[in-house]
Amino acid sequence: MELDKKSQELLEKCKEMADKPEVMGACQVMLETFEEKKKEIPEEPEQNYLEMAQNIAPADVPKILEMAMKVAKSGKVKDVEVKNAAERLIRVIG
Repeated sequence: MELDKKSQELLEKCKEMADKPEVMGACQVMLETFEEKKKEIPEEPEQNYLEMAQNIAPADVPKILEMAMKVAKSGKVKDVEVKNAAERLIRVIG
């Protein structure tokens, strides 16, 4: 995914905030929602999002943020819960 300047800045900020409880919580909620709605997420390999949510580490947050940005910008994702979970993570970091 080619990132625009704003997305790059958000990823940099994310690295500084990755260990904050609100960021980790938003990541967990997003991953749990992804697991629940797995069929709604295009272009993601089959992943166990629930397992990821349970074992999340600060180093994982940038990857999770990238997933959130893909979903938020995707016209293919129609599920409101999935979109909201991704956008919530972006807002927490942004």
